[in-house]
Amino acid sequence: MSAETAETAEPTEPPADSADAASRRREQHGWYFYDFACSVYSTSVLTVFIGPYLTSIAKAASDADGFVHPLGIPVRAGSLFAYAVSVSVVVAVIVMPIAGAAADRTGRKKPLLAAAAYTGAAATTGMFFLDGHRYLLGAFLLIVANAAISVSMVLYNAYLPQIAGPEERDAVSSRGWAFGYTSGALVLILNLVLYTGHDSFGLSESDSVRICLASAGLWWGAFTLVPLRRLRDRHVSTGGEGAVGSGWRQLLTTLRDMRRHPLTLSFLLAYLVYNDGVQTVISQASVYGSEELDLDQTTLITAVLLVQVLAVAGALGMGRLARVYGAKRTILGSLIVWTLILVAGYFLPAGAPVFFYALASAIGLVLGGSQALSRSLFSHLVPRGKEAEYFSAYEMSDRGLSWLGPLVFGLAYQLTGSYRDAIISLVIFFVVGSVLLARVPVRRAVAAAGNPVPERI
Repeated sequence: MSAETAETAEPTEPPADSADAASRRREQHGWYFYDFACSVYSTSVLTVFIGPYLTSIAKAASDADGFVHPLGIPVRAGSLFAYAVSVSVVVAVIVMPIAGAAADRTGRKKPLLAAAAYTGAAATTGMFFLDGHRYLLGAFLLIVANAAISVSMVLYNAYLPQIAGPEERDAVSSRGWAFGYTSGALVLILNLVLYTGHDSFGLSESDSVRICLASAGLWWGAFTLVPLRRLRDRHVSTGGEGAVGSGWRQLLTTLRDMRRHPLTLSFLLAYLVYNDGVQTVISQASVYGSEELDLDQTTLITAVLLVQVLAVAGALGMGRLARVYGAKRTILGSLIVWTLILVAGYFLPAGAPVFFYALASAIGLVLGGSQALSRSLFSHLVPRGKEAEYFSAYEMSDRGLSWLGPLVFGLAYQLTGSYRDAIISLVIFFVVGSVLLARVPVRRAVAAAGNPVPERI
């Protein structure tokens, strides 16, 4: 964006008079509800139900050797879910920069947010029709939904600098995460009641899973109406090229632009490393619990619920800590806790649910806060008028590039045959991430991005 364009863009910091303050609060409340809407997909669909269910459908459709053949390509049925998630990452990486650049150049984030949200919600609702041997339909819907939620989060996150001033941004971001974890826990409880009591409802196990999947999509679509009614677009002078260009070219353009803000890029690198560790712990905790600790499915699902509930308190509590100690110090403290969690997990005895619940409690208390504060801290480092474009790079760090952690975890298990060695190998992400974050002079980074420097950051 040219200097002239930046000057004509609407300021990201709203005026302080009472009318504008009331309008800003209304937008903030609407903004929270998108987390409330879409988090049920991440919790009920991606974390709990779709992986095992899609795998069972693929196995039912497999040949005598255990392979299915999408597009004539032999794929082991047990690998289909992982491959579908990988493809969704590729799709998201291509589309996210396009959506971010289009939002910045037109100022019309809301229609793009609606398109992404309802594409994902429709795909998730369509999972109701997964039965029999429809593994291809399941893989396709998973790819669409997973890519759509990533694109929608680029646009959603890009609103943060526009609806919250520097001093309140940590609190606003933390409340958004809290709303998301609240809805995730609520819907997961309802779904688990239906799943565990399906016989009393006159349903088969497959029917109950399909209803749980579809209900997440309906919830996503219904509550998306709230932010779409309350958020407003900031129209900017378009400037530059009219065409967005290809996804890869736009991503490279964004990264080249970020080279003019090396401190912002340094934070993004630190976030990429430690968030990769966070995402891997979340995705592999159930495998570790079942395979290494011999815990049953009920224990694992209950632990997921515990994480969801405590993540609400954790997000709000760490938001308060950030007001006292600053976001950077609070995040660094949370990374120390993450490291201690992995060390404790390494020594957990098998067949001891109480200790696993204690570990889940610790994860819940730092999970929401570390994510919320990372988002709000990055929002201070984004140049005005390029919020969506920069947040597309941030979102790819959050979702699109979190593949190194699972690779390290898998290689550690492959080489040692021990899930304990695999889980402790993830400590490297938190140690390196902490070192990289500690080296970022955040106050100087905020000033270099042309933004007001908060008293505490």
